This record gives sequence, C-alpha cells and structure tokens, in this order.
Amino acid sequence: MDTLATTPITTWHHENGAKMAPFAGFDMPVQYKGIIVEHKHTRSKVGIFDICHMGEFKLSGTGARNTLNKIVSHDLETLSPGKCRYGFLLNESGGINDDLIIYCLADDDYMLVVNGACRTKDFNHIKSNLPAELVFADISDETGKIDIQGPESLDVLNDLLGSKWNGLKYFNFETTDTCGFSMIVSRTGYTGELGYELYLPADKALEIWEKLIADDRVEPIGLGARDTLRLEIGYPLYGQDLDENHTPKEAGAGFFLKKESEYIGKSGLNKVKKSLIALTIDGRRTARHNDEVLLPNGEKTGVVTSGSFSPSLGHCLALAYVKAEDAGNDTFLIKTARVELEAKKVALPFYKDGTARKKTD
Repeated sequence: MDTLATTPITTWHHENGAKMAPFAGFDMPVQYKGIIVEHKHTRSKVGIFDICHMGEFKLSGTGARNTLNKIVSHDLETLSPGKCRYGFLLNESGGINDDLIIYCLADDDYMLVVNGACRTKDFNHIKSNLPAELVFADISDETGKIDIQGPESLDVLNDLLGSKWNGLKYFNFETTDTCGFSMIVSRTGYTGELGYELYLPADKALEIWEKLIADDRVEPIGLGARDTLRLEIGYPLYGQDLDENHTPKEAGAGFFLKKESEYIGKSGLNKVKKSLIALTIDGRRTARHNDEVLLPNGEKTGVVTSGSFSPSLGHCLALAYVKAEDAGNDTFLIKTARVELEAKKVALPFYKDGTARKKTD
C-alpha cells in the first residue's frame, strides 16, 4: 500500500541535507540526502517517514464487525482487539480497489488505514454498503502518521515514549498517552525492517517529529528510498503493482485470502489471467514501469509494474505482470527504451536479511 495523495500534504523538507521541521502545503520530497544514502541508513539504523497523507476511517456500532466482514477480504472473526491485519477492498469482479490495514480497537470498533489517493473512493464505497445505524467517519484530516523503520527503531521508540515496547508483536498495536495525548503505536512496516507506526493528533505531529529527528540514529526518508526499500522486499504499491484490473491472486497475494465467508469480489478471485512475478537483472541497467516483458523468443507476455536498482543487492529488480501460462518460465527479456535486458525469475523477497519479524521480547 502507501500510495501518495495527489493533494498537498504536511511533510518535512531539507536544505543542504539539514534536518528541518515540516511545512504545510508541500509534497513529500523524493529525497533528502540522496536515495541510496537514505536507503542504507534505514537498513542499518532508523529512517523516519512522513506518512500523513494516508487515509484513516473509523467504524463502530453494534454489528460493525459482521457488516465490515462482508465488505473487505480480511477475516475479522479472528481479529481480536490490539491486532491489525492487511488485506483488500475489492470490486465486484475481484479487482483491487485498494489495499488497507484494519485495526481492531475493540469489539465492533475499527480503524481502517487506506491509501491517500484512494481515500474518497474507498470511503464512498464502504459507506454505500453500511447500514445507517453504524457510525462511519473519515478522521484523516485530524490524524497524523509518522513511521520509524530500521534495526534500531525499537531503541528509538523506547527512548521517545519512556516505556518499554519490547513486547509489541508483529501486526499488533497499543495505545499510549505517555506524551500527554492519545497515540496508537503499531508494529507493521513497509520496508522489511523492524518498524513502528505512530498515529497521533495531527497538531502534535510536528512535536513528535522534532523529538525523533533530534536523535542521531534517525534520518528523514523520502519517496525514492521508500520505493527501493519496499521493492527489495517485494511489497506491492497500489497504482503500480495493484489495481482494479488485477485480483489479489494475480498479484501473488492469494495467501492473504483465508476467509471462507462471502465478501464483495470473492466470486471473481479465481479468474487468473495474469501473474505478478519477481525478476532480477544483472548490472545497473534497470527496467521501468510499463516496459514490455518478452519471452526468450521475442513474444510479448506482459509489462513491468515496478523496477529499480537495489542499493542493498547491487543489481536491478523488477515486478511484472505476465500471462499466467508464461509465469512458470525462468527467463524473460525486458524491452527498455534503449536495450533488451535479460531477466531471471526469482522468489520473493529479493532482500532476505530484513529485521521486520525480529523477536524483541
């Protein structure tokens, strides 16, 4: 998930690489000190991400669980308070309207975190399938979101909040008022590293950002490194690797679809015409979004959705949709603007040394 909203957001900028405070009305920068520098810092220490552009909704009321369970792919019957889960909001054909994380705050009380660019359509889609007695609200404008990611992020979090978070497990969350206001702290992540998300009042985001950025272990990370970090782990980006024309099964995310009960789009999930595959390319020449993918005989079979040089691995990576019947091939050609590149199919993740699931107890 994690697409960038098209409207201006509150984010943090720099001048000559210096750490600075956020200013309203600017888009999140592609880089601060440089994509490779920021990427490697996150893999080794702690990166801080302005994710205030994400959308947050709240749903509550008697029967909220049963109703929402019919709308999303998440199995809410097995999602207990204090836990969160990744899944999909589908259209009637099984295509992906959005990917989202749902937080169970209490019985029949949920927070939904959606991609900023999908905020309006997601809200309208969900609302149109809810009974009037349920309370459904868009709390995005009043909610700030800051992510810290990296092997040392737990130490930074403990120092910030003055309490020990070692027991917080992967895809779990807790609420704290240590800083004088209510804040949700979750442990999910989009980089493959140990990481935490802070949901807090929007007017407190600057205060917390400044406390975090003052730590020598912490550096701000822009859009560029966020993209290379998630690609190395094979995490899809909505609007590139995920869209309304492809199902989660085609996107290689069928293992998230464990719910047996019916929900919107479930009937269309078994139509698999394309498959999202992972490809590696030797050297620094890289594939780009929408480059054609060919079979060794030159026949077109698909297109690249994401492609980049990998700072951690030293060569290029790509995700691509190909015809389902061709997905078992081991080798492909990628037709770039200048040259055809040989590509090998591999299993995800590309980068296998991430700390996201590290035991912290």
